[in-house]
Amino acid sequence: MAFAATMGAAGGAALAAGQGRRRVLAAAVAGGLGLAATDAAARARQRPNEIPALWSRIAASIALAAPLGLGLDKLTGRRPVAVATLVGSLAGALGVRPQKIALGPAVGLAVGIAATRGGRRPTGAVVAAATMLAYRTLSPAIFRDAQVSLLADRVPAEELPFVVPLEARTRYVGTGYVETLAGVLGGSYVADAPDAGIVASLDELAGPEFDPAAAHPLVREFYEHTTRFRLDIVPRWRPWIRPGYLLYRAAVARPLGQANLPMNQREAQRGVRSRIDTIERPGLPTVRGWIRSFADTGDPIYVGIYTTYRDGDRGYVSVGFPLPQANFTATLLPQAGPGGGLVLTSHSLLRDPGHYLTFVDPDDRQLTALAVRGFGERLDVYVEDGQLMADHAFELFGIPFLVLHYRITPKPGR
Repeated sequence: MAFAATMGAAGGAALAAGQGRRRVLAAAVAGGLGLAATDAAARARQRPNEIPALWSRIAASIALAAPLGLGLDKLTGRRPVAVATLVGSLAGALGVRPQKIALGPAVGLAVGIAATRGGRRPTGAVVAAATMLAYRTLSPAIFRDAQVSLLADRVPAEELPFVVPLEARTRYVGTGYVETLAGVLGGSYVADAPDAGIVASLDELAGPEFDPAAAHPLVREFYEHTTRFRLDIVPRWRPWIRPGYLLYRAAVARPLGQANLPMNQREAQRGVRSRIDTIERPGLPTVRGWIRSFADTGDPIYVGIYTTYRDGDRGYVSVGFPLPQANFTATLLPQAGPGGGLVLTSHSLLRDPGHYLTFVDPDDRQLTALAVRGFGERLDVYVEDGQLMADHAFELFGIPFLVLHYRITPKPGR
């Protein structure tokens, strides 16, 4: 409530800027009390494993937008249309969904034009607050399916078998993550384990839609003996995602040492070094970390912990990508592909397949997990003319944005 009151006070003061000290002070007090009361009412109605009500989140967004608009007023020379468009663009970008990214600036432009009709020149704070109100009201009315939902709040890891509960304990993940993890778990660390696979046995993935006995021998060998193979990547990015990915890579992926994919074929030609580090613990499954890095610099591309588990008669693959105090997990359903291929997909009506962002409490190891509904992926591993290939496709809310084409060849001397 104190945090909400601070946001409300800042928003109220921004909306009253230029009207004298008394009005600014009165607006700050009113804004602080109002948003604190709104937050308290929303939390009183909040049920377990639910996020606060939409109306309280809209109120908080408006309070944050007002000071931002006041700052943009000075940067733009007090141009309400420019302020509204910039605030709308930011709101749309935070929505991640491509459709929302397009909706944001459109709403901002419309609000800005409406606000200046008749020669009016409202302050940037007022325009920004109005833009945020219009966007946050219109967006959920158009896009009714949730982008992110609170799946569980502070539960034991056993209740979420489809989540990999292994986090990074530093701000940088990097290629040494598994070695650090071995020290935390108390296991025996094996760097670049010889003849290791990302799964112990393909039979662990058996289910109604996948019979491991029908898999092509090369597909089985790749999963059970991954280190026998070399991977060459050809990335195919959709043009609309490139600007956002470049910003993400510079601001997040490289400083984090995680999920730093090549942007184009020229970068991919630097080569990919692939290795599997393992952690052996008596009486427990082997921890398998598949680490892919650029061959010339050693900079990490992916650091993923590969696990399998069974729910009834189905086997699943869960890949956990450690983040600082958190983990992003992709749980994929195995399906049979043509010619003995294997398809791993997050698209399913079953409970478990999907993507999950999980916070791991450092004290009691309790998990708080979000289901990331709008993210989807499909990995096809197949044999074509005797050559092992893979296509890894990603999408946001049904819109494809990236396909990674892999050429998988045996290492020399195998």
